[in-house]
Amino acid sequence: MKKFLILILFITPFLIQAQTQMQPYLSLADALRISDAAEAKSKAEGWNMVIVVMDAGGHMISLRKMDGVQIGSIDVAIGKARTEVYFKRPTKVFEDAMKVEGGARIATVPNAVAIEGGLPIFKDGIIVGSIGISGASSAQDGIVAVAALAVY
Repeated sequence: MKKFLILILFITPFLIQAQTQMQPYLSLADALRISDAAEAKSKAEGWNMVIVVMDAGGHMISLRKMDGVQIGSIDVAIGKARTEVYFKRPTKVFEDAMKVEGGARIATVPNAVAIEGGLPIFKDGIIVGSIGISGASSAQDGIVAVAALAVY
């Protein structure tokens, strides 16, 4: 019994330390700041957008639909953001892959939206979320996504 108590006293500080260390994450405040920057860039360019920010688990933190944007862009922006979480690379990588010979097979990859406008969000080398933008051309969506992440 005495050996057991000594073992518990020895291990407990390590368990407490392990439980209190947090993995980086994307907060609501971060998501709103990113969304605000995306909206500001969109307005400056005269583009109406849907702006989606997700956490590292692919759960939506925020969705912003600007006035006048087509409702189809909601699902596209969600798909772009989900692609980022699943694959940890810009959706433009998939769009570019579609343009090479044999690239059409990218269309068969589950949860991969091959349209520019989605970017993963990293903190300390760990993916913490993603942004998906839709509403204008894919290149314009990409410009807004890059501008949005410049504030993070």
